[in-house]
Amino acid sequence: MRRILLLLGCAFLSCSTASAYEVVPAEKRIIPYVAELPTCGDPSVLAEISTAFAEKEAKFWNSNLTIVEYSKIKPLAWRPWGLDLIPRRYCTASAYVSSGRHHRVDYSVREDTNFIGAGWGVEWCVTGLDRNLAYSPACRMARP
Repeated sequence: MRRILLLLGCAFLSCSTASAYEVVPAEKRIIPYVAELPTCGDPSVLAEISTAFAEKEAKFWNSNLTIVEYSKIKPLAWRPWGLDLIPRRYCTASAYVSSGRHHRVDYSVREDTNFIGAGWGVEWCVTGLDRNLAYSPACRMARP
């Protein structure tokens, strides 16, 4: 019985190491990424979020809410799942909304995720205003 368990244990260990793969950084692929993304506080990133937020509020929720100002901008993570995936930067900030309230904004800047994969793109969530629950609960799915 011990021999059978020993053989099964060895077989299991050999299978688990056979499934491991070499990590190839995204910058060294045949079609490489460059991993040069704007910072969390870059005005173009914040403008992209503000524009998309105002458009979403007007188009889907018949609301005139806009983001007026950002503060407490902080990076959360840079490539949290490894070098072999799409380069992405995770950030958080406090947004002052036209309703007079502050809301937490969680967002990520990702390489080659803009229109037809040209340039960087932004995914974002405003806590308390994620009305379709796309990043539920409380925008947690927008964070790393």
